[in-house]
Amino acid sequence: MRFFFLSLFLIQAPVLLGQYHFSGQVSAENNGNSIYLSLVEDYRKSGRVYLDQIVQKSEVDSLGHFSFEGNNLNDQNRIYRIHLDGCSDNTGGNHFLGRCNNSKNVLFIANNKDTVGFPTSFEDQSLCTISSTNPKSDLLLEIDGLKEHMAYDFADYPSEAKKKLNLDKWFLALHNFGKEANEPLAELYIYDFLSDKRNETFRFYLDDLTSNDYYEDLSARLKNTYPQAEFTQQYQAEITTDEDLASFSRPQSSKWNRTIIALLAVSLLGNIAFFFGKRKNNTSQLLDKLTPQEQKIVDLILQNKTNKEIANELFVSVSTIKTHINNLYKKLDITSREEMALRFKK
Repeated sequence: MRFFFLSLFLIQAPVLLGQYHFSGQVSAENNGNSIYLSLVEDYRKSGRVYLDQIVQKSEVDSLGHFSFEGNNLNDQNRIYRIHLDGCSDNTGGNHFLGRCNNSKNVLFIANNKDTVGFPTSFEDQSLCTISSTNPKSDLLLEIDGLKEHMAYDFADYPSEAKKKLNLDKWFLALHNFGKEANEPLAELYIYDFLSDKRNETFRFYLDDLTSNDYYEDLSARLKNTYPQAEFTQQYQAEITTDEDLASFSRPQSSKWNRTIIALLAVSLLGNIAFFFGKRKNNTSQLLDKLTPQEQKIVDLILQNKTNKEIANELFVSVSTIKTHINNLYKKLDITSREEMALRFKK
């Protein structure tokens, strides 16, 4: 009995201490490969890996096991990604942008108190099964499954009439799934898919937006659950702009058209200011981590100065500049000047 209570305490310890523990198993052939934990705050960036999302790096051990743990995540649910990097570290930064064919990743929902496991499936597939203390962790996998069924429906008889029937059916099915899941993050993941301008769903989404209360209801759910989150503001800005766009596409009087154009311009400017302000804040936070001398070196690197030119300008030796640059790479978790340019791109 004493052993039972001790085991139970060890299992629940991460939760009691407010710590997360994400671990899993991949094939042993990934031994020594890098694996990353990312925070996906911008739901429009859920489709591929971005360097600025990564919050922790680990390595797959000789048995194919990996783990991430700590207590620095948000206490509320957020979308996270575990990304297995199958690319060599000397291939440059392209694999961070999701262009490495050997990379695998999984999206899931979790918070700072969760224990989440990623066991291999019955087919020995990795990062496709989730076991979690958080009942909402695997919602995004379920949504991906629904999207696959939706694709099958569109594969047969791709006529306009068939497309309209399927869009009616699947918009309703996905919206209902999101509401019943009682997790606005899952609904944002669905919204990103249905409102994607690259998808055939976009035109139908604009029509649906002006006649369906679902989108305003989702806005209310986001404000109630995640009132301070940037993605809540992002969503509200987007549906406001898209409502104007949907109205603008319909025949209107010339006076009404001018009013809509003005509103659309204001909304677009607001969105632009929001996103550029967010990028500026991220850049400012990166610079705050650096010493004044390191900030000067970053500025000169962004001007495409060579190590010798930087040394001459700062009146130090080339070896001193190399030491500073190595320290910069470690602080910024990068490996090249190209990645630095991406980090501080304006």
